[in-house]
Amino acid sequence: MTDYSLLSRQLEALLDTRDWLTNTAQTCAFIQQEIPNLNWAGFYLQRLPEQLVLGPFQGKPACNPIPFNKGVCGAAARTRQTQRIEDVHAVADHIACDAASRSELVVPIVVDGRLWGVLDLDSPIPGRFSVDDQAGIEALVEVFKACSDLVA
Repeated sequence: MTDYSLLSRQLEALLDTRDWLTNTAQTCAFIQQEIPNLNWAGFYLQRLPEQLVLGPFQGKPACNPIPFNKGVCGAAARTRQTQRIEDVHAVADHIACDAASRSELVVPIVVDGRLWGVLDLDSPIPGRFSVDDQAGIEALVEVFKACSDLVA
């Protein structure tokens, strides 16, 4: 079982700058390294109306842009609620950037009431993300937000 309390402390120590770009790169590299069974970890940023654009990530090349009305990332952006999907192939509008991905966890990042972006994690293992994983990743997003100068 992953010790998210320890990972939160480690991430906080790693993010030694307020620069959001540096911190997105460091956060997704840290998550990819420390959390087992992932094949993609990265950020999509809201820079255009009703669309997410690709930010720093670890993994295979990714889809860009993602409209709010499509896919798991779009659902997280649209609803501002974490999406934990056991089988992405069961999602009718899933955007398949990597056919090996089977499960997905997407956490929206909201700053001052506005969507800043999302953190997207993919795994080749169906049902990879538990309720505990969701809570742990949401806590890591809170560390990222607290350590970064984010403008909504």
